Amino acid sequence: MTARRDPPADRRPAAARSATRTDSPQTPARGRVLRLGERLADLAATWGTTTARVLLGLVLAWFGYHELIQPALWTGYVPGVHAASATAIALVLAHGWVLLLLAVALIAGIAPRAAAGLAALLLAQIVIWLWASAGLSDLTLRDVGVLGLALCITSRTEQRFALRN
Repeated sequence: MTARRDPPADRRPAAARSATRTDSPQTPARGRVLRLGERLADLAATWGTTTARVLLGLVLAWFGYHELIQPALWTGYVPGVHAASATAIALVLAHGWVLLLLAVALIAGIAPRAAAGLAALLLAQIVIWLWASAGLSDLTLRDVGVLGLALCITSRTEQRFALRN
């Protein structure tokens, strides 16, 4: 009587074994999905920072524009100054121009890391003031998220469509 031998066990990881399996009708579709996932990951790695930079610029432009158009709506956020004073309006207008200039620099890719760093400092001041004056609120947490975005852009050295990193 001859001893029956089992075929040698395939010791490769399951993903490697399933990648070479041809008996499954889902193999071509699974390969396409994996290739699509890899392409999306490459696209995100290549364009993610640029997209984040432009979106941050749009957010800053939006708020800067509104501060320039209707400064009286924003004077209540100026610390240490009466909301109805001319000083408060002048400070809001100056803040709006700074936001607008930073937005243009970010969108155009002009020294994007420096612009994002300045935006992060400005947003840190806003977050600290909002937190000190009103505590944690939806406004404060929104600005913490925008601050995080500015910090992420500041830390990235490789960006597309940037005149100077």
